[in-house]
Amino acid sequence: MHRHSPSEPLTDLPPTGLLIDGVRRPSSTGKTFPVENPATNEILTQVADGDADDARAAIEAAGSAQADWAATSPRYRSEILRRAYDLVIERKESLARLMAAEMGKPLADARGEVGYGAEFLRWFSEEAVRIGGDMTTTPDGANRILVSRVPVGPVVIVTPWNFPLAMGTRKIGPAIAAGCTMVFKPAEQTPLTSLALAAILEEAGLPKGVLNVVTTSSPSEVVTPWMSSGIARKVSFTGSTAVGRILLEQSAAHVMRTSLELGGNAAFVVCRDADLDLAVQGAMDAKMRNMGEACTAANRILVDRRIAGAFAGKLAERMAAMSVGDGMEPGIEVGPLIDEAGREKVSRLVDDAVGRGATVVTGGAPVPGPGYFYPPTVLVDVSPESELWSTEIFGPVAAITPFDSEEQAVELANATSAGLVGYVFSQDIDRALTISEAIDTGMVGVNSGLVSNPAAPFGGVKESGLGREGSTVGIDEFLEYKYYTVPRRSPSPLAD
Repeated sequence: MHRHSPSEPLTDLPPTGLLIDGVRRPSSTGKTFPVENPATNEILTQVADGDADDARAAIEAAGSAQADWAATSPRYRSEILRRAYDLVIERKESLARLMAAEMGKPLADARGEVGYGAEFLRWFSEEAVRIGGDMTTTPDGANRILVSRVPVGPVVIVTPWNFPLAMGTRKIGPAIAAGCTMVFKPAEQTPLTSLALAAILEEAGLPKGVLNVVTTSSPSEVVTPWMSSGIARKVSFTGSTAVGRILLEQSAAHVMRTSLELGGNAAFVVCRDADLDLAVQGAMDAKMRNMGEACTAANRILVDRRIAGAFAGKLAERMAAMSVGDGMEPGIEVGPLIDEAGREKVSRLVDDAVGRGATVVTGGAPVPGPGYFYPPTVLVDVSPESELWSTEIFGPVAAITPFDSEEQAVELANATSAGLVGYVFSQDIDRALTISEAIDTGMVGVNSGLVSNPAAPFGGVKESGLGREGSTVGIDEFLEYKYYTVPRRSPSPLAD
């Protein structure tokens, strides 16, 4: 079911200029670019369109602020993050509406993201005061070894459009906690949520120059000067594997630290003894969160052939009943895709799969009218030769492929260059864990379609990236070890 009606206008838009050294200002050229509502095709506002000159000003501001910011106390940084957490929670509804308008996700999902994103601010406010060190003695007893943890230095932060608040807080939170300054380029499709977050951090007391934000319609024109500046010492990026490779190459010039959370191609394995209702709910969680526009989305649903028909029937019934429409409307469960290119990609992948023998159970064609809508879709008997097997669908399409043995399921699951997350459903915990251990990913949902949590180490293996975000290890990505050797006096009796 698809519904659309004009949305209430947004009345609390954030400042739309660049943020450089604590000053909100237009781009150096005065140019702006539009932010579109993907549900209505209406222009929400215009934001500053930064260029290379703006990028250089931003990284210089971050470099100038680094020493003073690194010298602040852990408690000072912690309290800024805690105040920011409180402000985000206090403004949950306005942030959710802003996100729903510029990104398209339903308000219920947007509220969930605000809560999830805020937790990274609270989590890293607590981690800021837990940064530790060590003191030991060399084996020969001649020297003391002192080890401290110090900020890595100015950080380049680049975030995607699909979770515009949470991807910001997941990177900005640990950078602040560690004592790193930042230059931040949010996605051009969803800059407003990021600008609102920056304003909240300012209000929470973040000093000028610590966080510098450059919005732009030309990402490479801004990010490339940052990477080549020699000032930035780290890059933290979430996005496509293709762009991640470019940043990894650029980071080599100045031997920068890198955290890259890249593409996924998750296999969702349903064993013959799975609780069918639990597995269907898990598939709904893993597939339909954010309209399928998530790197953790179940891309390839592998089901034991003996239960594949029953599973597909139950899943199709659930998917077909979902309400599709403008995410700002009450009761909407599936919003639009981010843009026409995203919808065309999903449509092409479905058509290719059908051309290779898949059958459409529900959905399967774009929704006419304004907005970039594609209905919840279930495909069965999807061939591993289909393009969607090697491509992130990034849309509400559940592609089901049967398997005949657990060994085949593992082989199919691992037949990808990605390795972010997998899912395994079985009522036999030994079977579930054995398959989970054999799947080559950084994360596995065992009888659960949701893996993201600020307390857990988020990240992948193979071409899904480097490093981990969240958990107690998330702050490590923003810290270096510094070692001091201190000679000991020769052993002698202590003076009376």
